[in-house]
Amino acid sequence: MMFSGKQSKPTFKSYLPPLQTDLKKSPQLPIKKLEAKLLPGEIVVNEANFVRKCIGAESCQDDLWGKLVCTNFKVSFISHNSLPRQRFQCTHRLLGEHDIPLACVEQVVTVNDVKGKQKILGSNQKLKFNPTELILYCKDFRIIRFRFDEAGPESAKKVCLAIAHYSHPADPQLLFGFEYVGKRYHGSAGEQVNGVDPGGGMQTPLFDCSSDWDREIKRTGASEWRVCTINQGYFISPSLPEFFVVPVSLADQDLKQYACFFYSQRIPLWCWNHSSGSALVRMSNISDPQQQRKVEQRISSAITKSHPLRSDVFKSDLDKTLPNIQDIQAALLKLRQICVIDCSKNPTQCFLVPLKTYPFEESEEKWLSSLESSRWMEYVRTFLRHAVEVVYMLERRNVPVILLENEDRDLSCVISCLVQLMCDPHCRSLHGFQGLIQKEWVMAGHRFLDRCNHLKKNDKEESPVFLLFLDCAWQLWNQYPAAFEFTDVYLTVLGDSMWVPIFSTFLFNCPRQRAENSRDFASSKSIHLGQDQALRFPPVWDWSQQFSLKDQTLFNNPLYVGKIATCVQNGTVKTFTHRRSKKNYSSTLRGLPSAFRNGSIGPNDTLARRNSLVLRLRSDLSQVREQQETPSERFIRDFFSRPVDLQGLLLPQLLPSHLSVWKLYFLRWVPEAQIPQGGPITTFHKLSVLTDEIEMLQNQLKQYKGAGGTPNNLHVEPSKMYFKSSSTPHQPPAPPEYLSSSFPFSPVGNLCRPGILGTPLSKFLNGAKIWLSTETLANETF
Repeated sequence: MMFSGKQSKPTFKSYLPPLQTDLKKSPQLPIKKLEAKLLPGEIVVNEANFVRKCIGAESCQDDLWGKLVCTNFKVSFISHNSLPRQRFQCTHRLLGEHDIPLACVEQVVTVNDVKGKQKILGSNQKLKFNPTELILYCKDFRIIRFRFDEAGPESAKKVCLAIAHYSHPADPQLLFGFEYVGKRYHGSAGEQVNGVDPGGGMQTPLFDCSSDWDREIKRTGASEWRVCTINQGYFISPSLPEFFVVPVSLADQDLKQYACFFYSQRIPLWCWNHSSGSALVRMSNISDPQQQRKVEQRISSAITKSHPLRSDVFKSDLDKTLPNIQDIQAALLKLRQICVIDCSKNPTQCFLVPLKTYPFEESEEKWLSSLESSRWMEYVRTFLRHAVEVVYMLERRNVPVILLENEDRDLSCVISCLVQLMCDPHCRSLHGFQGLIQKEWVMAGHRFLDRCNHLKKNDKEESPVFLLFLDCAWQLWNQYPAAFEFTDVYLTVLGDSMWVPIFSTFLFNCPRQRAENSRDFASSKSIHLGQDQALRFPPVWDWSQQFSLKDQTLFNNPLYVGKIATCVQNGTVKTFTHRRSKKNYSSTLRGLPSAFRNGSIGPNDTLARRNSLVLRLRSDLSQVREQQETPSERFIRDFFSRPVDLQGLLLPQLLPSHLSVWKLYFLRWVPEAQIPQGGPITTFHKLSVLTDEIEMLQNQLKQYKGAGGTPNNLHVEPSKMYFKSSSTPHQPPAPPEYLSSSFPFSPVGNLCRPGILGTPLSKFLNGAKIWLSTETLANETF
């Protein structure tokens, strides 16, 4: 037979790779050469051409082709193409559209999908396979993915190794900030010595000189306190600033004698004075048990003498009542897992998970339970509640308070700032808030270098304590937005600035470390320092380093009611007040015990996990009315029974239903979390336009009166609002098409998941609310 019934086996063998139909055509070599934009002191250490940046999660149609560059400052992707809907994005003066600071890189993962291999790269490690894919997991919850389908295997391997190496600097002086400041502000011949203005033309005090502390003493009326200079040159304590405030009754000689008894010689620090004269003080533990009673009595006696009524001191032990830094770090890792990717399979390597994993494919209950079990929101609430208790002692009991912490460099930073935010309206202004952070975090010696883990040496020391504080501050802002001069965009950008290792604010563990390292670096580079003893790193408060004046207006809150904000009603000048909403968040929670009603529950109160809350409430209803309020609970109840003065005391509502997830920070990179033409930004837009129109009319009226009634040649002052009013009367500008709830950030290009449409997170983002259990009902995480 000519044809056999048995099919012949094909003998042709192809040596070409299979055709990838979903990819774009191979990129054409551009005529214009792609070059990275470099800052002073920045150098290119490696690069790879024909790299594809993945933009779409499930399709390659929107991916970008370009060059991947690693410098000593950032990972940069340069492309001729641009992302869609990006014209609204703020222009960062230090970082490009596709740039990632090396300090922001949490993990570098290389993948060879042909061989089925993947590896987390560290510094000075070898890579035995040619990577086909690079995944960068970032500390700001982004995930960036690059493909090397058309790139040379050697160049791909080298750029991956370079990113891993330079994101793990071995020494603080290898952080880019040193090269940047040395090159930009200090010439090799010394022609531009310390070109950074110590004040930067800013109104924010840096508290690195005695005059800043003197002004703060006068502002708060702390007449029985003085500036102490015994630590000049850091001769007493290595982690304290050179200038700080102590009681007038304590002599310098006594302080020198007592210093050796405190942990790291950290003498007690004055934070703030209440208008009643009660002082807020922070103190480390006494290391010598034999001297503890004597030294504590002497310190407490001096603080008591500073009080007008000679009130006894109340001590608040933060280590016994608040989560430690390891707890806070663990909570953030769990929160990142549920907001970014499922890491339950290997908690120790929480980022090394294939991108095909759907973290939200189970039930709604599992996702919300995971959010609850992360304990991040619980810790936010715990810190806010403790701050309220300290406020009660200062405000109602009228007694001085000492915040006790072992080293006095973490938890006390959070509580002292929250107390001042609640009590002092000055701290709710932009410059007041920045001065508060400068005083209680930077100069007080918070370990930003270790807690941010810039050197990636010791994971046990890493902890997002400052981010937790920003979240607490946001919760207060979210409940009283008109009381703050700044916006939530400002708080989010401030959190991101921790990963730009240029600013002195977040670069060091203490002022002495900054001085010593900058002196050593200047000596090694032959930089002439002039009269100053250290390099002048720019503080983060000089926002012109990062943003234009136009973009900085996004920080201005159109709702802000300042001290001079008044209105005229029926011929009478009145100040603005804010009345508490009487909305019932859940009818099921009516009739709760008084302690629980105020956001806390007694140590003897327990809640069953499921199907027993209603029975519990019914059985205890008769006992609720008989329970006697504690003084602190009565203080909180009295506060919420009166109209709230936005320029006075502010207390947060502490029921879990009053606390929200900070979506602009934690969920801004999730595409499905975006609400096009919706979210708080639409209200912000309308208020900004209205405020801009009012300011414009007020300026015109002032100049019209000053010109004798002639409205010609009116000088127009620059607007403080990002969105401007229309020049055409009675036609307010429509919201721009590019507005979304993630504004001014864009999730395009972030691959935190392949897609969540129809999943529990998608339902939650669309407003679904499902009660999980009695515990969840009681806690009402959202």
